[in-house]
Amino acid sequence: MFKGLGQMGDMAKMMQAAKQMQERMAELQEEMKAMTVTGEAGGGLVKAVSTLKGELTSLDIDPSIFSGEDKEVVEDLILAAIKEAQTKASDAAQEQMQKLTEEMGLPADMKLPF
Repeated sequence: MFKGLGQMGDMAKMMQAAKQMQERMAELQEEMKAMTVTGEAGGGLVKAVSTLKGELTSLDIDPSIFSGEDKEVVEDLILAAIKEAQTKASDAAQEQMQKLTEEMGLPADMKLPF
């Protein structure tokens, strides 16, 4: 049936692959909203949890670090934990995107739109 169409058959395959990729990317976007990473600072005294989309979902601070003199130290630890969580989230999201490109048979260095 498609024998005489030449490259039209290839175009249909490409369109189908593009649709599958779009569906898979939408699924991955939803999955990344639920996947989390934890950043820690001060040997675990401050922990920040973030989704792979970069949304900070929780912050846990050990009460032992609270004292008036240590205010700046506590602030630094909080920022360090948040930054680590954000970095881990970004790295994990990039890893998920790379897995998707491999599943779809795309070049490993191809940047997807997130």
